[in-house]
Amino acid sequence: MSEETDQDDRLYHLLAAVALQDRKAFRALYDATSAKLFGVALRVLRKDELAEDAVQDAFVAIWHAASGYQPHLAAPLTWMVTIVRNKALDILRRARAGGADAQVEPDDADGLADTAAGPYELAQASRDARALADCMDTLAGRQRQAIGMAYLHDLSHSEVAGRLGLPIGTVKTWIRRGLERLRECLAKREAA
Repeated sequence: MSEETDQDDRLYHLLAAVALQDRKAFRALYDATSAKLFGVALRVLRKDELAEDAVQDAFVAIWHAASGYQPHLAAPLTWMVTIVRNKALDILRRARAGGADAQVEPDDADGLADTAAGPYELAQASRDARALADCMDTLAGRQRQAIGMAYLHDLSHSEVAGRLGLPIGTVKTWIRRGLERLRECLAKREAA
């Protein structure tokens, strides 16, 4: 097992324990990920105190949302990075709106404002994610796992084959056929 897989497994188990309101697991999750998540927030916000706020808000959200984490959609750290990034972008939006508590100068917010999704885009992304999750659920378990490993964990076909203990040809076929089924499923949903 690679170091990345070990970390994913550890974080997955910690998130599962956090979903059961295990405070020690939450502390271990914080210790294992807070530095990396702070770096993500800092890249967006460019100020330590704002990045700290984003990370704090994110961990509150993680505590409450851990039971909804779906490992077939994203690796644990990817899921948490998304939460932190969204919290950081929320801080930028509030600052841009010019609230009295705004601590980011308008120039700081301008660089990312154009790339931030608005309410319509966020709603559409949420619908798309739900549609994809529903279509993924129509796939056979091992096929869904192979696609998830390849596209959500960014593993090569040979790495997926190695982890699943299968011939690479089988994995390639599963992924190709699975992607075809996903395209068909998504097209049907879009046409409806």
